[in-house]
Amino acid sequence: MSRSEAASDQRSRVTIAQVASRAGVSPTTVSHVLSGKRTVAVATRGTVIEAIRELGYRPNIVARNLRTRQSHMIAVVVPDITNPFYAVLTRGLADAVDAAGHGTYVCNTDGQHDRERRFFQDAMDRGVDGIVFASGETASQVTFGEADKQTPIVCIGDQLDHPLCDAVIPDDETGSRAAASFLASRGYQRIAMIQGPPHYGAARTAGFRSAMQAAKRKVPVERMVRGDWTRKGGYEAMKTLMALEVRPDAVFCANDLMAIGALDVAHELGLSVPQDVAIVGFDDVDAATIVTPGLTTVRNPAYEAGGTAGDLLMSRMSGRYTGAGRTVVLPCPLIERGTA
Repeated sequence: MSRSEAASDQRSRVTIAQVASRAGVSPTTVSHVLSGKRTVAVATRGTVIEAIRELGYRPNIVARNLRTRQSHMIAVVVPDITNPFYAVLTRGLADAVDAAGHGTYVCNTDGQHDRERRFFQDAMDRGVDGIVFASGETASQVTFGEADKQTPIVCIGDQLDHPLCDAVIPDDETGSRAAASFLASRGYQRIAMIQGPPHYGAARTAGFRSAMQAAKRKVPVERMVRGDWTRKGGYEAMKTLMALEVRPDAVFCANDLMAIGALDVAHELGLSVPQDVAIVGFDDVDAATIVTPGLTTVRNPAYEAGGTAGDLLMSRMSGRYTGAGRTVVLPCPLIERGTA
C-alpha cells in the first residue's frame, strides 16, 4: 500500500465514534460490545452490531495492540517449512492458541544461525506475545537482551538460557534406540545409519549407537553417513551406502524424508525391501503410509508437541504461571509397517 493509499484509508476509516452516533449510544458502549468484557443489554448490543454492519466498521488492530501492549501473535521459528513434520506441529500450536484469539506466523530459517537470529529479532521488533523455537539445537546460538527476556518462549527439543523458557522434548533417544534394537532383533547384522547434518539430531544418533552396543553390532565409520533432512539428501546418502563393497542389510534414517529417499534408491537398484535391505525412519509423517512398502518408523508427536507448546505459552501469557522453566517429555513409539 502506498503512502497516499494509506492516508486515504486513514481518512475513510470508520471510527468507534461514528458507530456510536449511528447506534445512539456512547463510544464506551461500542467498545464493550467489541471487547465482550462487559455485559451489554441484548437490544443495545444488537443495535451496535447493526451499526457496525451498516457502516462497515473494522477495528484498528494496530491501535488496539498499542493500547493493550499485546499483538495477539505468536512467532514459530522452523528450520524447513517444506518438511511436513513442521506443518503438523504448527497446526497443533495454532489450534491450541486460536480460542484465545492468538494467531501464528512462521519464520523459515533453512537451519541457518544468522537467519534464526534475524527472525528472532524481527519477532521481538513486532512485539509478538510469544515465540516457539521448533529447532532447539540452533536456538541455543541465540543471545537474549534484557528486553527480550520479557517474552515467553517455548523451545521444541531443547532448553534455552532464558527466564521464561519452557521446553517440549520428544524422547528422540529412546525412540531411536527402540528402532535400532528392533532391526537387531530381526537378525540384521550390517546396520547403517543416515544421520542429520552436523550438530543436529544428536539424541537420535546416541540412541542408535546405544542399541548397537547392546546388540553387539559393530558399526564402522563408513556405515554412518549424513543427509540433510530432505528426500534428496537421503537418496544421496543411501547411494553412498549401497556403493560400499559390503552393503548394509538395514538402514536407520534420522527422519522420514531421508528414509523415503533411501527407499527410492532401493527401488532403483531392484532390491527387495525388507528382504534385501530394511529401512526405518523417524517422525511418522503422512507420507510414511503412502510409500510402498509402508515405512516402519518412529512416531514423533508433532501435533501434540505444537499443542503442548501452545498450552505452555498461554499459561505464561495469561499470567496463570510465572515460575521457572518447565520441561515436558513426549514419548516416541515405534510404528511397525512393511519396510522392516
